[in-house]
Amino acid sequence: MAVKRNRISNNAISPSSEQEMGRNELARTDAAIQSIARLIGRQIAREQFERKAQKQQHVKPLSSP
Repeated sequence: MAVKRNRISNNAISPSSEQEMGRNELARTDAAIQSIARLIGRQIAREQFERKAQKQQHVKPLSSP
């Protein structure tokens, strides 16, 4: 009779869990990127608004004859 050796498996994470972790990490990365893009967009909009407001302040109204 052949001796069967029991293998001790030290896999704390199963392959399905690894895939799930990969998806979770991808989702977290996507959320972080979207958050940063939103912040950048708000900053750009704020700067454009300030430039437009400054231009409007510097324009003198036409005097009526």
